[in-house]
Amino acid sequence: MAEKAHILILEDQVETQVLLQKQLGAAGYRVTIAADGLQGLMKLEQIKPDLIIIDILMPKLNGLDFARAIRAQESTRAIPTIFLTAKDDPQSMVDGINAGARYYITKPFEMSDLIKKIAKIINQRSRD
Repeated sequence: MAEKAHILILEDQVETQVLLQKQLGAAGYRVTIAADGLQGLMKLEQIKPDLIIIDILMPKLNGLDFARAIRAQESTRAIPTIFLTAKDDPQSMVDGINAGARYYITKPFEMSDLIKKIAKIINQRSRD
């Protein structure tokens, strides 16, 4: 059996962390949680995720700055990202896509939609 894809989630809201960990785990993914962007950068030194889900509004280092930081490093540049955030204004969406996101999903969101998008990215990566 193929190894489960590993997803790093940057999310500061505990309720959303628990929901994502439970649902994505049930969908067959390994999940690592970081509560802010700085913790996310530290986790990246320990793991090599197949995908990163990023909230924009986080303490210490926001999601946009985190995304820009990983795009600036050769070792993490190719990791696909999804923004999952409450920021639904057009400029934030443009900023998210410009920061390299494959998808920009606003909260509240449909879990089934998120899981479909994750599967699409993971399947595409396994073919590359």
